[in-house]
Amino acid sequence: MARNKSIVLLSAGHACVDVYQGSVAALVPFFVAERAYTYAAASGIVLAASLLSSVAQPLFGALTDRRAMPWLLPVSTILGGLGIALSGLSGSYALTLLFVAVSGIGVAAYHPESARVARLASRGSHRAMGWFSLGGNVGFALAPLMVAAVVATGGLRFTPLLVLPALVGSVLCLPVLRALERSGGSGSSGGQRAGDDDVASFVKLSLAVVCRSITFVGLSTFVAFYAAYRTGGGTAAGSAALFVLYLGGAVGTLLGSRLAGRRDRVTVVTGAYLMTVGAVAGLVFVPGPVIYLFVALTSIGLYVPFSLQVTLAQDYLPSRVGTASGVTLGLTVSVGGLVSPLIGKVADATSLRTALAPLILMPALAWLLFRTLPEPAVPKSVTREEPAATGGRSG
Repeated sequence: MARNKSIVLLSAGHACVDVYQGSVAALVPFFVAERAYTYAAASGIVLAASLLSSVAQPLFGALTDRRAMPWLLPVSTILGGLGIALSGLSGSYALTLLFVAVSGIGVAAYHPESARVARLASRGSHRAMGWFSLGGNVGFALAPLMVAAVVATGGLRFTPLLVLPALVGSVLCLPVLRALERSGGSGSSGGQRAGDDDVASFVKLSLAVVCRSITFVGLSTFVAFYAAYRTGGGTAAGSAALFVLYLGGAVGTLLGSRLAGRRDRVTVVTGAYLMTVGAVAGLVFVPGPVIYLFVALTSIGLYVPFSLQVTLAQDYLPSRVGTASGVTLGLTVSVGGLVSPLIGKVADATSLRTALAPLILMPALAWLLFRTLPEPAVPKSVTREEPAATGGRSG
């Protein structure tokens, strides 16, 4: 199978999985409206989806470093969809937490192995990895629309219909897995290369991703409520803000991979985080419909670094690609879900604006961390389409 075809299928499958990550936040307003949850209780649902995922994803990454498990792609896709499909069927808060946690485990199992397979299929190309990441962003963007179309018409009892993307995504994985078997590229060393690990830079990168995660998950949990309040609109105004937040991620991912063809990745990511500081400040403090502009700018600023951080992590830990993918796509990203209940408690005690204001500091901290990072040197054995891959500051 041609490389481009494999990346397209992986990107489409990625969209089908990440639609469930986006669905958790998209379902929160409906849980609040139908079950009268508080902000803190609603953010606990996001926490349930993130908690097990944050622990499980690096573990799955370590497992894929030892042995390739491409069969995880269709299995984890089904698991992610099944959890969301069942989440609206029970009025029990405990069962709702359990089902979204099951979905989180499915997402956790998917990302490290899919990132390994994508790296193998892309031969290390930043642009191809950008297209793979774009699929996840598209899934996020479609989540509020899909949830609104299904749940707004029939209530939470219609959530079983949300399993359909999982069925599609699992089927899309199959041609890629067959191509891997034919090429013999599914072994444990597939997609990895020899090299010295730069653990110190990887830790700094991971801390920056934590700061990004806190900002993004905090906003994805509460931006629907905040936009509805600041614009005087209802649920539709909130769903529109969430859609803009996720759609801006798709734009940011493509922009980041394109900019990486002109400048080194560290420079691109550093500039993106600096822009995000002002964008988040505008989102929090500027009233009226212009909030949608700042939501879009915030999303773009947070997602320009997304796929570049994954390839940077893999280049900082070239001997443990699965672990690097699991940490950057899982553990550090899921930390935002652990912080969101705290944001909810502050919002219950004060106001949403007060609770969201500290998020302005997070991209500023990420900017400071990236200013100290080197651009890792990439050996000639690793193919790159972009000239900047071996340029910039040497590691």
